[in-house]
Amino acid sequence: MEPLLIGADSKHRAALTDLAVELAARSAGFRRSLPDSLFGSLATLVRAMNCYYSNLIEGHDTHPIDIERALKDDYSQDAKKRDLQLEAKAHIAVQHWIDTGGLKAPATTTDAILEIHRRFCELLPEELLWIEDPQTKEKIRVIPGELRQRNVQVGRHIPVSAPAVPHFLKRYEEVYAKLGKTETIIATAAAHHRLAWIHPFLDGNGRVARLVSHATLLDALDTGAVWSIARGLARNVHEYKSHLAACDETRRNDLDGRGNLSEENLAAFTEFFLTTCLDQVKFMEGLMQPDQLRTRILTWAEEEMRLNKLPPKANNILEALLYRGDLPRGDTATIVGTGERQARRVVSALIDYGVVTSESTRAPLHLTFPATLASRWMPGLFPEKTDR
Repeated sequence: MEPLLIGADSKHRAALTDLAVELAARSAGFRRSLPDSLFGSLATLVRAMNCYYSNLIEGHDTHPIDIERALKDDYSQDAKKRDLQLEAKAHIAVQHWIDTGGLKAPATTTDAILEIHRRFCELLPEELLWIEDPQTKEKIRVIPGELRQRNVQVGRHIPVSAPAVPHFLKRYEEVYAKLGKTETIIATAAAHHRLAWIHPFLDGNGRVARLVSHATLLDALDTGAVWSIARGLARNVHEYKSHLAACDETRRNDLDGRGNLSEENLAAFTEFFLTTCLDQVKFMEGLMQPDQLRTRILTWAEEEMRLNKLPPKANNILEALLYRGDLPRGDTATIVGTGERQARRVVSALIDYGVVTSESTRAPLHLTFPATLASRWMPGLFPEKTDR
């Protein structure tokens, strides 16, 4: 599977380094621009978005609204839809574990890769743990966190033999787990492909590879988990899969690197991957522009008040949260301009709507970003939900 890195002497190296530096600066700038009070709420919504797009790449379409329902234990009566909701819930649980510091080792270590797969698969419904051998039609159960014990074929690609998987993962870890930050950013795409190329598990390799990439960028860029590469990959899924297939190809000639696989194709995928990351940071920056976000949220609130779906002055609470972040409950009566009882009624309506939350009945209020309102508050984050 060499080359594992784009060599320092590669003609592609300078352009890729520039992309990595630009991505690091842009990601850091976006993170600094966000008020601390919105950070956790945005990361929660992005987890649902990341889960949606990563599963969509695998052909599993579970809308973030249905994912949000699953997180509240509200499941579809349809068994297949319920299973996909549980799959999404499992994905979010693993990403939350990663985002909150649960992954102690670099994501590109064998132990981390096995742990991510184990945690994801352990939470799956039994039906989704069985796959069918395309040749023999034999049903095989996927064991959470266990490397595959049989040879497989994925499209035209024939991954390494089952006994060789541990050896290839050892080499993978030796190269990717000890790089400096800039080198790690550049190498994320290569690590992404090479893990898929090894195909260490019977199933779940795509999700695990994208979670490993997410965790790697979270650490190297300190992203705060407020943007997602998965959205960009899913929106360009044919190009993404074409790049992965091209990276499977062997070296063309003496000018195509010095390994067995094509360095030219690996460099092209790296450029695509880093450019996609940059596009997603810019997209989220645009959504979170304070003036535009304020206008979208307050326009929605005014419409809801006119329809008597929210009590009068509810917009005052939302505007205060946008400017101040955390809002002590004792301040709400002054902001609403009424007595405490009416202020409590306004706050209760906003909480029931899912746009405001609080850790307890006395704790400060925070703004949240429910998936049900994403089309109004965060347009373009994911497609509108349609009845299916």
